[in-house]
Amino acid sequence: MTGLFAAGEKALLLDSKKRRYLIELADAGEFHSHNGFVTHAAIVGQREGVVVRSTKGSEYIALRPTLEDFVVEMPRGAQVIYPKDLGPICMLADIGPGVRVFETGIGSGALSMTMLRYGADIVGYEIREDFANRARKNVQSFLGEEALDRYDVHIADSYEGIDPELGMFDRVVLDLPEPWQVIPRAEAVLQAGGLLVAYTPSITQAVQVREALKGKWIDARTIEVLHRGWHIEGQAVRPDHRMVAHTAFLSVARFLGRNPE
Repeated sequence: MTGLFAAGEKALLLDSKKRRYLIELADAGEFHSHNGFVTHAAIVGQREGVVVRSTKGSEYIALRPTLEDFVVEMPRGAQVIYPKDLGPICMLADIGPGVRVFETGIGSGALSMTMLRYGADIVGYEIREDFANRARKNVQSFLGEEALDRYDVHIADSYEGIDPELGMFDRVVLDLPEPWQVIPRAEAVLQAGGLLVAYTPSITQAVQVREALKGKWIDARTIEVLHRGWHIEGQAVRPDHRMVAHTAFLSVARFLGRNPE
């Protein structure tokens, strides 16, 4: 999106300490902090990068949020998958325009909106209606109403099975406590040559996933994505003192639809 800020869209405010605040602009809205408040009217009608001042003189830069910004700052009910894993999941699962994905464990919708942004069509299972509603709202809020046409969320338990009337899928993406229970169910709805990716916080979960990815599966592997920032200030260069290390293990395999010979 380009052009001037308008009421109804998201804005990201950055203060002098690089703290980030996600707001939804409204004609009579106000952003409040311990540094006073900023009226939304000071942002509406302006271009990205405008500097606005609070009633106590603090400055904020107003920008449109990226997907990364939104995922980190968006409203949530469940813990989200963070950006350092979202990109690799989409690469491992080979997500692209028109790819039909079965996703289970929708949570707050971070992975859903990332795959939708890549162009996928998603059928999702989520056992909690409040999480499903939050995910739909987050998707609509960032990607727009039209994205919901490619996002079909069901209140259902994938441990009990996947409705065959939903048709066949090109990809299966799992984010739930016992994904190995879903793998036999996925075999009934995944196209031959399709990919499955499981997101598991613990290595013992990943081991059980890999045990289930035998027989009709090939090229199984498990990776962990580490994220280390760098401090660069002139010639002073060093790794950041803090590092985003472990979040989860990503396991992927390709489905043959038959036992390999």
